[in-house]
Amino acid sequence: MEVPVGFLAKLWSFLTFLPFFSSLFLLGLLKAALVGPVVVCIVGMGNSAVITGLWIAHFAWTYYCVASDDNFSTKRLGLILKILVLIILPVPLVLWPIVGIAGSLLGGVAYGVFAPLIATFEAVGENVTDKLYLCFLDGGWSTVEGSCTVVRDFTDFCFHSYFSFMDELRDKIQPDEKPMDIKLSKLLASLMASLMGMVVDVPLIMAVALVKSPYMLFRGWKRLLEDLIGREGPFLETVCVPFAGLAIILWPLAVIGAVTAAFLSSFFLGLYSGVVVYQEDSLQMGVAYIVSVVSLFDEYVNDLLYLQEGSCLPRPKYRRKMKASLERKNSSVNNGSRDGKGGPYISKLYSQQSRTLKGAIQQYRPVQVWDWLFKSCEVNGRILLREGLIDVKDVEDCILKGNCKKLGIKLPAWSILQCLLASAKSETDGLLIFDDVELTMMNSPRDRMFEWFVEPLLIIKEQIKGLQLTEDEEACLRKLVMRCKNEKPKEWDDAGFPSDDSVKRAQLQAIIRRLQGIVASMSRLPTFRRRFRNLVKVLDIEAVHAASSANHVGGISKSGYGRDSSTGTADGEEREAGCVSMPDGIV
Repeated sequence: MEVPVGFLAKLWSFLTFLPFFSSLFLLGLLKAALVGPVVVCIVGMGNSAVITGLWIAHFAWTYYCVASDDNFSTKRLGLILKILVLIILPVPLVLWPIVGIAGSLLGGVAYGVFAPLIATFEAVGENVTDKLYLCFLDGGWSTVEGSCTVVRDFTDFCFHSYFSFMDELRDKIQPDEKPMDIKLSKLLASLMASLMGMVVDVPLIMAVALVKSPYMLFRGWKRLLEDLIGREGPFLETVCVPFAGLAIILWPLAVIGAVTAAFLSSFFLGLYSGVVVYQEDSLQMGVAYIVSVVSLFDEYVNDLLYLQEGSCLPRPKYRRKMKASLERKNSSVNNGSRDGKGGPYISKLYSQQSRTLKGAIQQYRPVQVWDWLFKSCEVNGRILLREGLIDVKDVEDCILKGNCKKLGIKLPAWSILQCLLASAKSETDGLLIFDDVELTMMNSPRDRMFEWFVEPLLIIKEQIKGLQLTEDEEACLRKLVMRCKNEKPKEWDDAGFPSDDSVKRAQLQAIIRRLQGIVASMSRLPTFRRRFRNLVKVLDIEAVHAASSANHVGGISKSGYGRDSSTGTADGEEREAGCVSMPDGIV
């Protein structure tokens, strides 16, 4: 849309915007008043029932996994650390029901209010038909369904993810791996430093946050109002105008949330002083950290609010090797300032122009990455069913017995491997996920959880590129992922792998194990389990259909493998490309 020029044009644009925004805001609040109580009841009562119902099991199983020391349990924890954990465990286990229920109620209130409100604004976006009808309809029943999904995902986390974490804790460690333990000689000094850190850092960090909060409030309001009057920034696009107006009203809540986050993080920052004392074996270093962390927090806030760089507070060194690391950091900053890729000034300019740059760089959301992964698993699952690498028994064991290790771990790992192989061939900097769309660290979701998954995959892609696999090796590797445990090199002796290079085979087995470990971590996310169940249902229908077709026809000919009868296109072509076509609306 055109930006108004001149005072009168800007004033008229501002006056016409106010009734439009106020009407949408009041309508959203009305829907929130109707739907909110239902959502609070569903989320609050549902999550509270899960917490209280599983609390005894969580309490007993946590103590059993930490305390047990039989032949099947872990040696990950040393004796001293195990005793210390057993002493401290009652505190979080007793607080968990209180914090969990309170958080569920607050989360239900927030979801019940903001979901209808945001849905009302989204209904008037560009390329939306029947805007008047959707303004009244959107955010009602969909919010109720979303609250049920929240309870379902929370149940999966408490019932599946928790026990999966504890099972990993009980796994045996490798022969060359040492158990985690602490030294008693350092324990007393670390506890003293942690206690001192909380006493000193919590009030000081809170004071810094409170002093800087008015700056955050007025600077945010000033920037938003300037953009509103001039129809710039977030007010430039019509679809963003309602949300930007909502940001003006809710900006004080953002400031309160920031102060609250500073207060909560101050406890962990203070406790970390005990870690510094233990690592440096010096109480003096711990005291230096207690003083320095306040200065570090103040500098972080100044950078966030574009205030004067640095901090006037003292910052003593709390690491013996900090000088070398600081020199390397300053050297990289200076080099970055010269070549235009770094430096504090360049970073600040990048942040100030981030809204413009985001228009050129399409930022993918977590749900889009999940859509790709599960769509890829669905397509590849059909292929594996036709090739016999997955059979009806595997699907039935997953549905009836809950034995989903082959489908839940190996199938996603197989799909990700296809992506990595295609990305290594395409000479791209990121991951070629579908239809020549590349996922990099620049356009990947700004979510720390996804960064933990994307960064290792980029490293694995470079490792695969360095191995220079042939087509025969890739074809055999796809089968070995599904058929072998890939724990020992001798498993591939009779598998027909084309290469006799033992180092290369060991590297490929290590890559497969790492992929399976990444998928195992993904499977603990609540959304993964819910969507995986839907995937298994689709594969079950496909398996039954394939079995019935085999019984009637007497088997499928070799030439019919991987061919869609409705389109006549070979799945092998899609498999060679290593990509999956996504349905409309994903990107």
